[in-house]
This record gives sequence, C-alpha cells and structure tokens, in this order.
Amino acid sequence: MASSFLSSSNCKWKYDVFLSFRGEDTRKNFTDHLYAALDQKGIFAFRDDEELERGKEISSELLSAIEKSMISIIILSKNYVSSTWCLEELAKIVECIEEKQHTAFPIFYYVNPSDVRNQTGDFKKAFDKHEESFRENKQKVERWRLAVTQIANLSGWHLQYSHESEIIQTIVNMISRKLDTPFPINVPEDLVGVESRVEELIKYLKPLSNNVRFIGIVGMGGIGKTTLARVVYDWLSDQYEGSCFLANVREVSQNRGLICLQEQLLSEVLFRKKSNIWDVQKGIQLIIRGLRRKRVLLVLDDVDKQEQLKALAAAPDWFVSGSRIIITTRDEHLLISHGVQYIYKVGGLDHDEANELLQMKAFKHKQPTHKHFEMSKYVINYTQGLPLALVVVGSFLCDRSVDKWKSALDRLKEHPDEEILRVLRISYDGLKNTEKQIFLDIACFLKGRDKGRVMEILDACGFYPDIGISVLVEKSLIAISDDKFWMHDLLQVMGWEIVREKHPHKPGKWSRLWLCKDIYRVLEEKTGTHAVECIILDQPKEGITYLNGKSFSNMSNLRLLQITSFQLSENLEYLSNELRILDWHG
Repeated sequence: MASSFLSSSNCKWKYDVFLSFRGEDTRKNFTDHLYAALDQKGIFAFRDDEELERGKEISSELLSAIEKSMISIIILSKNYVSSTWCLEELAKIVECIEEKQHTAFPIFYYVNPSDVRNQTGDFKKAFDKHEESFRENKQKVERWRLAVTQIANLSGWHLQYSHESEIIQTIVNMISRKLDTPFPINVPEDLVGVESRVEELIKYLKPLSNNVRFIGIVGMGGIGKTTLARVVYDWLSDQYEGSCFLANVREVSQNRGLICLQEQLLSEVLFRKKSNIWDVQKGIQLIIRGLRRKRVLLVLDDVDKQEQLKALAAAPDWFVSGSRIIITTRDEHLLISHGVQYIYKVGGLDHDEANELLQMKAFKHKQPTHKHFEMSKYVINYTQGLPLALVVVGSFLCDRSVDKWKSALDRLKEHPDEEILRVLRISYDGLKNTEKQIFLDIACFLKGRDKGRVMEILDACGFYPDIGISVLVEKSLIAISDDKFWMHDLLQVMGWEIVREKHPHKPGKWSRLWLCKDIYRVLEEKTGTHAVECIILDQPKEGITYLNGKSFSNMSNLRLLQITSFQLSENLEYLSNELRILDWHG
C-alpha cells in the first residue's frame, strides 16, 4: 500500500489520522473501537488519551499533532461543542484544511447533522454558554461557530440508522483507499529514473502494514542501490520514532569494526552519546533492549557478510511492530540466507532514462550539436544503463569537442575509468578463488556462449560450476538468458583489466589470451610463460601461420587451447599436462 509516507517535501505527515472526540461521550466505546480498527489495518492514528481537560488552553502538542496528520476524523457527539478544547481542535483542523492539504471527515454520533450545522438544539445551548463565558472575546466564539458549520457541511457518516461496527469498517476501508493514493514524489532532477523505482520499492515496504518487515535491495555495483535507499529513507525517516542510515557497512566494518556501527545505531535511534560497548555481543544486547521500545526505520547500506546482519539486525523480534529494515547488497544469497522475503532487484536505466542522464551531465541542459548527439548513442551503448558510468563518463565529456569525445570513447573501450572500475571490482574481490576463475573465463571468452558447453568446459577445469555460477548470478556479476551466459560490458572490460593489471604490456605473462593480436605475438615470439592458462582464438587472421614447436614449451599451466590456422614448422616439443580442452583446427 502506498501511503501518506510518500508525502511531498512541503508537507510531511507524522500521523495518518487525528481523532477528535469528546472523551466523556465516546472515549471508551466508539472511539476506542475505531482506533483499534485503524490500528489493526496498519493506519497510524493519534488520539488524546487524557481523561480530563487540563485547563482552559489547548495543549501545543495537540495542535502540533493535527498539523502533522494527513486526515482528521471528528466524532461529533452530543457534548462535543461543550468542550472548548474540542472547538479549538476543530478550528485548527479547518485551518489545516485550508493551508496544508489536510482532509477531514465528520461522524455524526447520534446527533442530527442539521443541529450541528445550524447550531440548534443541544448545540445551541452549548454555544449560548460559550457566548456568556467569552463575553469579552466574541471573535473566538464566532471562529468556533464557523468551524463547526464548515465541518458539518463536509461529507461524512451518520450513526443514527446504522450499526456501529458497519460504520467503523466503512470508515477504515475508505481511509485505507485514500492512503493508497500515491502522493507526488519529489526527487532531485539529477536522480534520473529513481522516482519509478521508488514507486516499485514502496510496494515491498508497505509502510502502513503493522508488522516488522525486512526489505532487500540488490544489484550490481554502480546501479543505484544506495541512492534508492537514501531517497526512501529521507522521505520516511520523519514518520518513525527512531531512524538510522548506516552507510558503507562493508567498508566501516572492515576498517573500524562492528562495534562502531552498533554505537552509531544506538546513538541515532536512542540519542545516546556513549553506549560503552566493549564487544559485539554486548552491543547486540543493547540494540535489542533499545529497539524494542521504538518503531524504527533502519537502513543497512552495502552489506556483504552475514556477521554484519547478525550484529545489527538479526531477526524481526528485535523490533517493534511497524518497523522497517532496508538492506542494500550486491549478494542476493546473503539476503535469502538471512530470511529476507522481500527483495527488490534494481535494473539499469532504459534508453530514454540513460539519454536524459547523459544529456544532463555532458551538456548541462544545453542543446547538443548533431555530431555530439550521434556520439551520445555510443556512450549510451557503452554504459548499458549503468548510472555510475553515465555520470562519470558524461561529466568527463562535458564541454569537450567531438574529436575529444571520439578519442575518449576509444580509450574507454580498452581502459575504463578508474572510478568505475573501483566500484565494480568490489564484487569481484569478495569472490572465492574458484569463482574468480570462472568470472574471468566468462569475461575473456565464454560470454554469449551456450550454457551447456560452458558448464562442460568449467567442469573439466575442476571449477565446480554449478555452485560457482550460482554465486556469480547472486552477486549480479553474470546473467543467464536464452540459455547463454551474459555480463555487463563494463564488468567484462573489468575482467580484462584484472588479467592485464600486473603486466599490462607483456601478454605472455597474462593468465588468459583472447585477442588475436596478443595470441599471435605470444606464439610467434615464444614469450608464453607458466602464467598462461587459456588461449582462445575465435577469429584468426587470414592465411596459415607457422609456429615453432617450442611455442608452448613454457606454458606449464595451460588448461584450455582453442586455435586455428596455425601449423607447426618444427615438432611440437611440449603441451601442458594441465590441458583439459584442446581444439586445434587445421
């Protein structure tokens, strides 16, 4: 259910409903039953629980509660207008209707709507007494009269001829439908595509559902998980009794430890300056004790280990009903193993969104030239909807000539921006060695190939592909579509960079050779070393190339060899004992 939680930035609600009533008439019957029904439906209602009026002036807390409520329900009972507090509430409600997009509904509780509207019968008697009591301030009484008339003219419910339980159910259903109407979502204009994704995420959050809910946000690095979580947090945090956004959980826990994160959580939710946590278990005890008192919104950003979740948000019973815990991660299995049932997968920007973001960053809303516009198509194709890449590349290209655009794009195809690689590589660095091997094999030469053949090759190499492939998919590093393996082009180029990084200009020392020029160079010059594990040549140059039989002599770890159009000028002296796949055409 979308709700008042998605309010505009100018009008944030703390409560969904404010109940205005005369305590002596309805507190222990109708109002109590209505409040319970609203609460059961997950609708956050405010009611004043004080039995007696505490003086002549209405409390500022009550007036503030009206201002922070989206809807007011006024239970107009026989003695309602006898109370100056009720009348001040009513006047405030009318003020909010006029100024704050507030909505109000009257309930005529066994009174005649005409008597209320015209202040006749018991209502006349009450106002006569007010006229006498406030002889020196007739404007106040007139303000009250006008408020009563305005509210009585609104559409509402009349209890005279209906069962109370039926009316209550009708009211609750109507309020639920009204709260289900989405409010305009105000997103900074440079966060292209976020608004539609927030709308989708709200379906998982269900802010009005009265349970504890864990929601996972998963996707590859740079796709916008943290941005999405931050936007939602900024909207909703004011609606909870406590809130905390724990940023960069992975990095902070590595560098400063879990206790630091526990102390931040306790400080922000419970407003404690010092929690005196000496070990993680002590921190867990304090979190459980403290968070059971408040309805909270908690974001755990960039989680990569189960121990982080166990130390910060292990189970629903740590939290009060209505609390929401949002977890962003690159590892879907981490969420599944933690029992997170609601997982939102963030996809890349579509073509129109990518184009909008690129125009914003590269041209600053200026009209691009025709040549620049044509070059933009290459950037959009290169970045494949990855927001991080669009922002970095677009900002770099800003105010540069077309020739420089072309030069920059040619360079990026071979050597991606370091900032982009740094973000993407975090997922790779978290893999086990066998999973890294599988990732690099797919990046260098197995992308786009038939799944069955790839699994056969990986299995022959002893890489246990069933579990390894599953991990890579869960971490958003690869995808399987149409029974073939795929990955984002930038992840593929990252894989190439990892293979080359230690010896960028010496392909004979790379673990994998996949480009024609590098393979010919290594084999013709006999520069291959024990580092070479795979040689895959899909598109050989024309004609036959003759190899010296010693070309493979130093490649003692070669496990995959697929070449064509090579013939030996001398006897083959050596092939690796590690060889698992041999495909030598011609």
